[in-house]
Amino acid sequence: MIIDSTGLILFSPTQTTKKIIEGIAQGLQVTTKQYFDLTLPDTIAHPSQGFTQDLAIIGAPVYAGRLPSVMLSRFKQIKGNGRPAVIVVVYGNRAYEDALIELRNVAIEIGFKPIAAGAFIGEHSYSTSDLPIAKSRPDADDMATAHKFGKEIRKKFMTEISNTNELLQVPGNFPYKEIQMLSGVVPSVNEALCLRCRKCVPVCPTVAIDKENPMNTAKDLCIRCCACVKACPSYAKLLDDPRIKQAAEWLYANFSVRKEPEIYL
Repeated sequence: MIIDSTGLILFSPTQTTKKIIEGIAQGLQVTTKQYFDLTLPDTIAHPSQGFTQDLAIIGAPVYAGRLPSVMLSRFKQIKGNGRPAVIVVVYGNRAYEDALIELRNVAIEIGFKPIAAGAFIGEHSYSTSDLPIAKSRPDADDMATAHKFGKEIRKKFMTEISNTNELLQVPGNFPYKEIQMLSGVVPSVNEALCLRCRKCVPVCPTVAIDKENPMNTAKDLCIRCCACVKACPSYAKLLDDPRIKQAAEWLYANFSVRKEPEIYL
């Protein structure tokens, strides 16, 4: 079976997941590709009659070993229509724990048929110049792996997988680990540096930043993805809560050794 079209389904606040699945798509060498970006609520495009492309590439970041709940709620609105899918998680060099098996299971639940999977590394949201954690990843080597993965998927899809009903085996546990996220923590704003440009407002996946007063972020909505921090041109946004700094120091001390992508075909 030939792959002519692919749909890229993604949640990628800081663009690292998007970069990886685009690299995979390049390796697939498809004629057409369509984006189903679940990152921002006002740009979500759900296929009205279900997914119709030849192959889906589904990408999500890992938060504390699980998938972001906001991503899952948006993802579950898509109907897979039995289409084959490549599932990809991107984590910050610590561990992806149950995220990949969770993505596999949810993809099956909504009608996709996972045929391949990958766990890639992206720069951690808590990474700073003082405490770099997977700095500048995905890098050239990661992208080469993603491109090669796409080529391997194309070969497998065309030769041996199109009619199999075997369950794709990936690491992880079920029941999943309990989500343990810090609560009540939001990026702070250095008012002296803030330009009032509001570039942080439209990149927030949960509309947590007040568009009238971007100094204010709703603590009950913020998922600490750091999209606003990375979008700030004057470095006025900071995730400088002592609990975050403590977590970053722990990550830097224990997970600075480079990890490589893992592929499951």
